[in-house]
Amino acid sequence: MLLLHNFLDYIRLNTLFHPDQRILLAVSGGKDSVLMAHLFKQGGFKFGIAHCNFGLRAEESQRDERFVSALASQLEVPLYVTHFATKAYAAERKISTQMAARDLRYSWFEELRIQENYNYIAVAHHQDDAIETVLLNLVRGTGIAGLHGILPKRDNLIRPLLFLSRAGIEEVIQRKGYDFVEDSSNASTAYARNKLRLGVIPLLKEINPNLEQTFEHNILRFAETELVLQQTVAGLRTTLLEERKDGVYLSLEKIKALNPKRLLLFELLKVYNFTETVVEELLGSLNKQSGTSFYSASHRITLNRDQLILTTITAEEVYTNKIIHPSDTAITFGNGVIEISYTELLSFENNPQKAFVDADRLIFPIVVRTWQEGDRFMPIGMRNYKKLSDFFIDQKIPLPQKDSIPILVNGNGDVVWVAGLRQDNRYKVTATTKKVVIFEQKLN
Repeated sequence: MLLLHNFLDYIRLNTLFHPDQRILLAVSGGKDSVLMAHLFKQGGFKFGIAHCNFGLRAEESQRDERFVSALASQLEVPLYVTHFATKAYAAERKISTQMAARDLRYSWFEELRIQENYNYIAVAHHQDDAIETVLLNLVRGTGIAGLHGILPKRDNLIRPLLFLSRAGIEEVIQRKGYDFVEDSSNASTAYARNKLRLGVIPLLKEINPNLEQTFEHNILRFAETELVLQQTVAGLRTTLLEERKDGVYLSLEKIKALNPKRLLLFELLKVYNFTETVVEELLGSLNKQSGTSFYSASHRITLNRDQLILTTITAEEVYTNKIIHPSDTAITFGNGVIEISYTELLSFENNPQKAFVDADRLIFPIVVRTWQEGDRFMPIGMRNYKKLSDFFIDQKIPLPQKDSIPILVNGNGDVVWVAGLRQDNRYKVTATTKKVVIFEQKLN
């Protein structure tokens, strides 16, 4: 009864949901989600069970589905099951199988929640999951939001088991004699999360046996720190961003006075989809000439004397300005296609239809567009800048033709390649290059 009491207290203290609301439980059949289902039943809540069959583990996937079906019958609650072609989805979108499974299940959970009139989706993450998430974020690089890991409640998603450790869950499952199924992939070190779970965290617990409690307190502090940051940024929005008819204006003088600059400017601009890398390039270019532009997937920032002007990329510009992301392998532009590939071989061809670019110098997303007045670049083999308008004259490019030539523009506004004519010298492959991006223009 103590566990149920703690469970109910956690729901109440974190305002996860009202007792009269309907909750959709994501149940895989493992120990965590099985215990969550039993606690919801003991708590007298209104709930249903949703189960995803990702088709990744052959008969084991079918076994899990049968088990969850039997559990739903035992608890006398509605059951919803779906099947996914996970590997095909991952291949189509060029993402990992794990990322594909995550995208598929959360999209389906939300569709099901709306369709079947549930108030929230409950997932069985626990304290160890929260620790693993923080450590993964730290290893991969993160902001403050990544340090608080997974929260008890976010939008329509709730996590009512975050007060329990994995060891605590296993102890209850054994004591109560609850049946469950074991996912064999949990023992594989092919996945980063499993490497932390099986190799790193046990070592950390040797240093600090109370690791779960320590991280619980740290995560709370990080969440509170993020709240303070959000309040600070909200105040800065009112003083730094000036909305006008032609865009949002930011004073360079006020930006230079920010402390710390990178963090605060990134927080101000991330709602416009700018990455940290682009923000760093922007800060390093504040003294550049007017007209230099920086792009996100949806917006443009242009240096204009003593101001930055933030504008939305219009529907017409999205059509004529194609965006290249790291996962893209080809884009159409005008009457041709630009193919993108990667290699670690430090070789290149003397072929104007191809650009061999140092990958580490690129800032994504990259823009492909037609030339603009004021564009300039450093033609390969040269050390001085040249205006594109003068370059076209030197190359004897007819006026109608120059308006259809693709211009590859880095995330910091630099022209990287005038397709079919010349690459920029600053982005060429050198002896220190570790990875090469190959852009190839193929005309129809």
